Amino acid sequence: MTRVVVAARACIFCSIVRGEAPAHVVLDEPDALAFLDVHPLFPGHCLLVPRAHVEVLTDLPTELVGPLFATAQRLARAVESALSADGYFVAINNRVSQSVPHLHVHVVPRRQKDGLKGFFWPRHKYSSEREMDEVRDAIVTAYGGS
Repeated sequence: MTRVVVAARACIFCSIVRGEAPAHVVLDEPDALAFLDVHPLFPGHCLLVPRAHVEVLTDLPTELVGPLFATAQRLARAVESALSADGYFVAINNRVSQSVPHLHVHVVPRRQKDGLKGFFWPRHKYSSEREMDEVRDAIVTAYGGS
């Protein structure tokens, strides 16, 4: 059964989509929004969300799956380029380890020997709001050029 709700009032990601909660937005498109994760694995860690409130990938209408992943592909390219990363990691948690019950795609820059092993990942905080702004701006610029 597909459950699509335009926006769930109690969902923080829906609040971000509506512009009611602050976020460092890196892309704003008709069907999706991406912003920096406030608890990043590494600076540049983005969350890509569909504007429609769906909890997990299997709730996303089939006609939106392709467009969402095309956007994830462009975002991954932008993150890798903007941060001069060696690669990137793309993941979705569905229910288990999903901290916000709104579908979100993690796009994380990776570097050789960055310390990620298995699923025991250290978190690397931004040093300041300014660093978050700079990382966001770099991704926005790179995304526009992809």
